[in-house]
Amino acid sequence: MASSNSLTLSSATFAKLSPHPFLLANLQPPDPSTPSARTNGRQPRQARPYSVNTSSLSHAHGSAVVRSGDTTVICGVRGETLLTSQIPNYRAPQVGDTASHDELRDYDLLVPNIELATGCAPNFLPGAPPTTLAQTLSTRLFSLLHSSKMLDAEDLRIYHDKSELQVDEETGEDEEEAKKEVKAYWVLYIDVLFISFDGNPFDVAWAAIVAALRDTKLPRAYWDVDREMVLCSRPTQSEQPIPLSIRGLPVACTAAVFTANERQKKGGGRYWILVDPDRLEESLCDETVTMVVDSTKGELKILAISKKGGTVVGPALMREFAKVAEARWKEFRDVLQ
Repeated sequence: MASSNSLTLSSATFAKLSPHPFLLANLQPPDPSTPSARTNGRQPRQARPYSVNTSSLSHAHGSAVVRSGDTTVICGVRGETLLTSQIPNYRAPQVGDTASHDELRDYDLLVPNIELATGCAPNFLPGAPPTTLAQTLSTRLFSLLHSSKMLDAEDLRIYHDKSELQVDEETGEDEEEAKKEVKAYWVLYIDVLFISFDGNPFDVAWAAIVAALRDTKLPRAYWDVDREMVLCSRPTQSEQPIPLSIRGLPVACTAAVFTANERQKKGGGRYWILVDPDRLEESLCDETVTMVVDSTKGELKILAISKKGGTVVGPALMREFAKVAEARWKEFRDVLQ
């Protein structure tokens, strides 16, 4: 009589054959006393810790390497000058003009670029054309760079100081009045390169951009009247490169909603909020929410909210998720310090 052997599968094989039941088995263990956990060992609302290393690229004006779990991103910021004569429909800024963020958008002074075709994951082979994900990330990051108002156009202006000698008709005394004219701008090219990819690309890419911009120092540039061009002075002990003035510290926090039923409708079945999802969890969740917060001034300020798919997340869960985003903000602030 032939003996029957039970078929056993390893965790990796189970995850590839039936990913949804595999994740559900971890989140909903048979023993009620066993706490719910994800396949990576984290709790449902536990995020992967950040690791930040700045000034990693010697040829860039600012750079940072940010790692969150197995997702690693390197960001380099380099500045190039753009003459105002080369800007179509250029409008000279008026004295006391506070709407400097309009200059950043109207003149395209911030240019983010996302590169995923680096072999960082099996889906992103080297040399492949830009994927939909890369284009979507570039658009979202471009929008957040402007909506967060983190940068000031004043830091990117290159002036020409003109001194005119005027005679006071009443006193006859000479007065020297300094006037400034914007001759050029710095254009910041923000290149984001994924070294490894394991989910939640937006949060890690944005964290790398924030860290790199805080590390960016631009050379002292001035307008040379004789050559009619912009020149940069060499760094000396008295004239060091100028850092950017960054407003606040916007931090993004993303969560995915995993449902017990693969095609679950609103109000039916159980669900879990998975903060900082990895690549497997993202492929199994139809609903994600991203919240960008800033608590620099001591009070939580929500800068942006984006939601995709699903019907589980409502106002109540959104208020609860804001507390999770605030805790994530504190983690990133402590890492930068």
